[in-house]
Amino acid sequence: MKVMCLGGGPAGLYFAISMKLRNPDHEVTVIERNKPDDTFGWGVVLSDDALENMQQNDPASTELIRENFAYWDDIAVHYQGQRMVSSGHGFAGIGRKKMLMILQDRARELGVELLFSTLFTTARDFMGHYDLVVATDGINSSVRAEFADAFQPDINTRLCKFIWLGTKQKFNDAFTFIFEKTEQGWLWIHAYQFDADTATVIVECSNETWDNIGFEAMSKAETIAKCEEIFVKHLGGHSLISNADHLRGSAVWMNFPRVNCAKWHHKNVVLLGDASATAHFSIGSGSRLAFDSAISLASLVHSEPSMEAAFDRYQDERRLEVLRLQSAARNSLEWFEDVERYLGLDPVQFTYSLLTRSQRISHENLRLRDPVWLGNAERWFNEQAGHKSARAPMFAPFKLRDLTLKNRIVVSPMAQYKATDGCVTDWHLVHLGERAIGGAGLVYTEMTCVSPDGRITPGCPGLYAPEHEVAWRRIVDFIHQETNAKTCCQIGHAGRKASTQLGWEDAEKPLKSGNWPLLAASDIAWSSDNATPKPMDRADMDQVVGQFVNATEMAARAGFDMIELHAAHGYLLSSFITPVSNNRSDEYGGSLENRLRFPLEVFAAMRAAWPKEKPISVRISANDWVGNEGITPQDAVDIARAFSAAGADIIDVSAGQTTPKAEPVYGRMFQTPFSDRIRNEAQIATMAVGNIYEPDHANSILMAGRADLVCLARPHLSDPYWTLHAAAELGDEAEIWPDPYLAGRDQLLRLKQREREIRV
Repeated sequence: MKVMCLGGGPAGLYFAISMKLRNPDHEVTVIERNKPDDTFGWGVVLSDDALENMQQNDPASTELIRENFAYWDDIAVHYQGQRMVSSGHGFAGIGRKKMLMILQDRARELGVELLFSTLFTTARDFMGHYDLVVATDGINSSVRAEFADAFQPDINTRLCKFIWLGTKQKFNDAFTFIFEKTEQGWLWIHAYQFDADTATVIVECSNETWDNIGFEAMSKAETIAKCEEIFVKHLGGHSLISNADHLRGSAVWMNFPRVNCAKWHHKNVVLLGDASATAHFSIGSGSRLAFDSAISLASLVHSEPSMEAAFDRYQDERRLEVLRLQSAARNSLEWFEDVERYLGLDPVQFTYSLLTRSQRISHENLRLRDPVWLGNAERWFNEQAGHKSARAPMFAPFKLRDLTLKNRIVVSPMAQYKATDGCVTDWHLVHLGERAIGGAGLVYTEMTCVSPDGRITPGCPGLYAPEHEVAWRRIVDFIHQETNAKTCCQIGHAGRKASTQLGWEDAEKPLKSGNWPLLAASDIAWSSDNATPKPMDRADMDQVVGQFVNATEMAARAGFDMIELHAAHGYLLSSFITPVSNNRSDEYGGSLENRLRFPLEVFAAMRAAWPKEKPISVRISANDWVGNEGITPQDAVDIARAFSAAGADIIDVSAGQTTPKAEPVYGRMFQTPFSDRIRNEAQIATMAVGNIYEPDHANSILMAGRADLVCLARPHLSDPYWTLHAAAELGDEAEIWPDPYLAGRDQLLRLKQREREIRV
């Protein structure tokens, strides 16, 4: 087979090597526009598991790479005058130039033809003369651009500026992050040793800081001098060095392009490495992606019945791994893009947030890596909560006004559709009582409606009749008498989503008979199947405010510890807040300030009617998932600020369910970033919700400062004792079990201890 690799970086060289290893008779050529010893990077990071795959593929080159590695185990974070160090991370670095020399020598040894200082104009020049043309021409691939219609590249230019430099200062004891504040803004360094004498130094900052400092007008020498000035106390008298001699002035700075291609091959041309997909440098996986993809493609070309079959399987098999790493890289790069949000955190919490930013390192994984550091961090977290222990963050107490929760786990509101004429029944007593027994610190009711017409379905509970108050009082009394959990009543009005069938019937569709009239901000039906609501006039508003106050007073008499105003998910108050359902032209429509006016009126009336010593939460939808046509995460910060200014104690941060047109992006903890943003930009306590189902999730969210409470819904449906079971899983014996269940606790603790011993 005749093979042409267009690009002589690590991806092209390693693919050429891999092809010759499988069949020495292949004619493999690599074209590279630069000289053999040119390189415009500094160090390359590879992990042990990446090397294992390379070891199996080509032991000879892998051993040479290993011999030239600089190893380190620690991550050091310099922030607010402190140096925090966490161990157990296992990195290895090698100079990019040295690695290229090793791969070039190995390629020549195997008979690969290397053509340096050679330019090509178009890949079409090779397609008819070679069986296989591999585009390994990097992040700015001209081949990808040439066949853009076929490859369908999606190139997302990210928000931070960075410059890739080197230094003779030693960073050989840790992968080092350094954060420095200037009058113009924050800058930070990613630094790591890659040989005995030299370290990589990547300087990064926001576009705003870059503009404020005036880097655009600086020469390369002036840029380097400015960076040396900012980080002088960390450089030990050494200079910063650039090897990008081909670049001038501000061109030495880049904004990282995140590359994805819908298709990785066209005819006999296939993309490989950064040409097909990129992973941000902050997780150090770009070289690994290139090497693993080169091995995969070379193997499949030899095992599949045709080139087309090999290309298809190559893309199918590699895409999942690439997307997994790109997801972690996206999380990491977005953390750095938003880092100024976290620069008020304590150094302990800031370091934890940095270490877990990509979600590849979880709370318990960090414990395996560095139990001492994590134990100290947990002790710090509990001290902030006024509790002297080193328990996991989910077991730290939390205070809102005069209410103290024993832990940070919340049983989220979950509709049961089992009420009779708005009155809760024994079902609710068992449902809520059992979950209170199960160890959660706070147990929510489902949305409790302020009027018969405000119910979502005929099975929804209410607080609008005397018998409702009595029934709720029975449940609250049980929880208070038999458990140490607290209770929160979520109060709401269904608005245009009212008068629908039960959740296990044809959900969100109107009742087959007996429908009641609907109210909303505007005359926009939820869907073509649903009735059109009446746009509320002032009389309607006054009546609804009175209904919310009445429900609030009933909740107080029923003994609830806390209430929540439901202003999310497309229900009545949400229909005012979001522009997807509010087209009013009066003072309650138009700007966000106007759209918030009525929900804030309702909240103010509830706050006045609710005991001052007890907290109120507000649930909001932080993203309508319809782009800029609806509520955006930035809008959510402003919404949270408005409710906080009105007296809300905590924001319950949900998302979506405001329009059938929504296109949510699901995943683990997928709504937590909205809570994170509100908490750390607006400095408001938050609750995180959305596909949180493991203790690791809860502890990571809390320890990183992404929320103050963690809400779990579906996990509590399948396991009412989720919190007690989580404590046993973590080996925590301090969580209180009901006396009748102590024998079960003891057995479970023994079983979990045995499982941990077996794993070790």
